Parts: sequence; structure tokens; C-alpha cells
Amino acid sequence: MGSTDLCVAKVVLDSRLVKQNTLFVAIKGVQIDGHEFISKAIENGATAILCEELPKDISPGVTYVVVDDTNEALAVVAGNFFDNPSQKIKLIGITGTNGKTTIASLLYQMFKQLGYKVGLLSTVKIVIADTIYPASHTTPDSLSINSYLKQMVEQGCEFCFMEVSSHGVVQKRTWGLNFQGGVFTNLSHDHLDYHGSFANYRDAKKGFFDHLQAGSFALVNSDDKNAGVMLQNTKAEKLSYGLKNVADFKAVVLESQFSGMLMKIDHQEVWVQLIGEFNASNLLAVYGCAIALGQDKEQVLLQLSTLKSVQGRFEYFISDNKVTAIVDYAHTPDALKNVLDTILSIRKPEQEVITIIGCGGNRDSTKRPIMAQIASELSDRAILTSDNPRFEQPSEILHDMEQGVAKENSMKVISIEDRRQAIKLACQIAKKGDILLIAGKGHESYQEVKGVRSDFDDLKIVTEFLKK
Repeated sequence: MGSTDLCVAKVVLDSRLVKQNTLFVAIKGVQIDGHEFISKAIENGATAILCEELPKDISPGVTYVVVDDTNEALAVVAGNFFDNPSQKIKLIGITGTNGKTTIASLLYQMFKQLGYKVGLLSTVKIVIADTIYPASHTTPDSLSINSYLKQMVEQGCEFCFMEVSSHGVVQKRTWGLNFQGGVFTNLSHDHLDYHGSFANYRDAKKGFFDHLQAGSFALVNSDDKNAGVMLQNTKAEKLSYGLKNVADFKAVVLESQFSGMLMKIDHQEVWVQLIGEFNASNLLAVYGCAIALGQDKEQVLLQLSTLKSVQGRFEYFISDNKVTAIVDYAHTPDALKNVLDTILSIRKPEQEVITIIGCGGNRDSTKRPIMAQIASELSDRAILTSDNPRFEQPSEILHDMEQGVAKENSMKVISIEDRRQAIKLACQIAKKGDILLIAGKGHESYQEVKGVRSDFDDLKIVTEFLKK
């Protein structure tokens, strides 16, 4: 409806960003429906509207395009608007509950060290060649993705490593992108508030592999029981990695301590600077992905040994009074158990483990008691506290968590709503040689309360208290 020949200078999702000759795309979001802002967009100068429903009042001189799914249409429009950059770069998507950020970031590190210009789209940051931009979503919207990829192509990047969230797949943010390969890490309890059921969550991840094209590869973790599901309908070459089960890429951990691990990867020993079985799996995924991308095995193993831990992922330091403080993003039951199991496998008998853990507000509440149960069972002391309460009362979140603490563990658990005070108490009760785990927020440098984000960095705060 409207003119058939129209020049569009800009495509936007936010009516406030509309200028002359703009195409405004009305997306039905979880909280906001873009259709309510069509008139505002036209007021600001939009000459074209992409929507699922025509507004009651049609403005003369404006072109309306009605589609069944604006998320899907936006992905196609974004690709075309930025000249389909994903076809000009080797784009690798990493999906799964845990490990996405670590694997994407380590691949970025490795390929940069191998001499390539590389891009990264991750939860922690977005990197185009050497320029760093802050990240707001695990998987940005289609417009942002294509805009970043176009800049990467212009900067001469050959590879881009990108985290792919289940939300991103369901909302078609990755629709139409040309992936050279996909990596599946694992699947455990998360985001059930959004997906409704574990099956829906699993199928969202599977959807990513269903859309991989022939000529690409799908690399899955054979130690996860859902690995086979991911490969059911993919056209991609099927590859696997695993520590326990049969796989194309195999590894075993020979020795582990706080400074690193000795691993045997495909019959070759290599010392790495990360620790924990979950990181051994992440490193094996990095290795398998690099080999699938045609890199030399010896060079890849050499670079594996130089890779450093990712910000907020098992990031640790030892204070002057020999207390080890570990900050980790673990915000799912599986991730928390992995981190605590790793600590318990390395600690000496006299070292006590004190865990500080919170759960986010307005998110999957069913995992709260499980998180508290794991923390209370596997720690000598557990302090339950706030994470990002968002619009929920911290006391209600803590009440949910407390339901998971068994009677026999209740004496070693304390609840403190204020996260700063919880960290302070942990530092006060820690004796020489003890280990503090501050879990849940990792790299995040803020705390979100009632829509307001204020500065809050677990690593800075624990450092400050341990110095005192």
C-alpha cells in the first residue's frame, strides 16, 4: 500500500530514532508492541512502515508493508539493507545454556593470535577488529547484527564468533544469516520463564541447527544428552567433541590446580591456563571448531596453551591473607554445580568454601530453590543474597531460594538482602587459605533495581573488602 518505488535511508525499530526517509519496523515484543508507535514514527518522518497489522488511520504518502512476522521480515530487510555481510565473512554461532561466552571469546582470542582480523558478538562485549563496543543483549537485534557484520567486513575481518541465545533464535534475530558453522555446548535448566517448558527451550536451540546450510558444520558436545536432537534435521556436516562419550574430538584432564590444567587432546598433552572440567569441554569445543575451520592442529594446540580466562568466568585472585576470591557468572544450577565441583576437586582439606549466590528478579523462579540447594550442599558456608532483583522484592526471591535448603544444611546458610553486605560478611568470616565464590553476576558492572542500574562490580567490591 503506497508508493511502489521508495528510497529508504534508514531502518529503525525505535520510533524516537526516526528521521526523514526512514522505514519503521513494528515489532511485537514481550513488553512493548511497536505497532502502538506507528503514528509517532510517521510524525517523526517515517515514509515506510513494516507491520503485522495495518493501523486504523492510514497516513497519505506513507508506504505500508504488511507481513505475517515482522521479526522474520526485519531479518531479511536488515540483511539486504547492509548488503548481506554474513555472506562475506566466516560467521560461527555458539549456542547452549553454559559456555557460550567463554567459547566465543576464546575463539576470538585464538584466531587473533593466529594472525587473522576477527570480530566478536558476545554477552560481555562486541569487538570489531580491535575496537570494543559494550553489549546489551546476548544476541542483538537483526539490524544491529547486520550493521556490526558490515563494519567487520569493511575492516577486513575474516571470521566472526557470535553467541546465539534461545531468545535470539525464537525472535528470528539470526534468521537469514549465513553461518559457516554452529557449536552446541550443553542444555540445562534456564529461561523457562520465557520458553514455558524445557522442550520449547531445547527446540529453540535446535532451530538454530535446523537452519544451517549444506557446506557448513555443526559441532556438538557428545557428553550432553541433547546433542543428538540438535543434529536431527541439520544439513550441516555433523561433528562432535567430548570428554566422556565417543566423539570426533576427544580430551581428558590429567592434572588440575588453580593455575591451570594438564589436558590430553587428541593424544597430545597441553598445559592450559583455565581450570575445571567445564572449561576442559569449552577448550575442546574451541579446538574442534578451529580444526573444522581448517587451522593447523599444532598451531591450534600451541595457541590453546596461551588462552586466558574470560572476564567474569572463574576470574580469581589471592589476597594478602591468602584468601582466594573467585567471581563467576554461574547463574544456572548446572553452571553453579560445575564451578563448585571444580573448587572442591582442587581445594586442600583445611580450606573452607564460602559461596555467595543470588537469583535474578523477573526471571525463571523455578531454579531459585535448586541454586540454593546446590550452594548449601557443596559449600561450608552459603550466603544467599540479591543478584539483579529488577522489579521483584529481594525478600521474595530469597524466600524462594530458602525453600531449597535442606534442614541439615540450614545452620551453615544465612540470607542477606544487600549484596555488598553479603560480600563484606564473607570477607570477614573467611580465614587464611579459605575460598570465596561470588556467583551469578560475573562480568556485570551494575545491579538493576526497579528499572535503575547502579554501579556494582563483584570483583572490585571483594577486592576492596579483602584489602581491608
